[in-house]
Amino acid sequence: MDTPKNPVTPNLEVSDTEQYEDQRRPLLRALRFGTLALLALLIISLMAWGAVSGAPGLWAVLMGVGIGGGFVLLTAISVLATSNSTPTTTMAVVLGGWLIKMVVIVLILLGLRNATFYDSTAFGVTTIAALVVALGAEAMGVLSVRTAYIQKP
Repeated sequence: MDTPKNPVTPNLEVSDTEQYEDQRRPLLRALRFGTLALLALLIISLMAWGAVSGAPGLWAVLMGVGIGGGFVLLTAISVLATSNSTPTTTMAVVLGGWLIKMVVIVLILLGLRNATFYDSTAFGVTTIAALVVALGAEAMGVLSVRTAYIQKP
């Protein structure tokens, strides 16, 4: 067996770390995963509830994905929007946004209480499914991203 006289020493220096230094990457990935998951749920639910209930099922799916998915995605967007501010500001924006979303949802549900143009079962099932799917997809997005963690003294 011949051994080389001048072995090549591998370069162990890390030269491209910019993509791992952005601490907003988990939120951006969560938003992307959540949006894609909601689009998949929208297509599947439109086909399923459209076949079962017709036009009322289609309206229910559109409203359910909009309300359920929008609720979750807006929280991630508000955290991302305040990512360069203080933790107190982020907390105030997230909690204030949550209160505003609660008021808006209650008003929407009160407005839809006597409406007959949508299937209420499809609406309920799709809204809950959108919440679960969006939260699960966002969790997968956050957990599967690589970022640098450097603790400053």
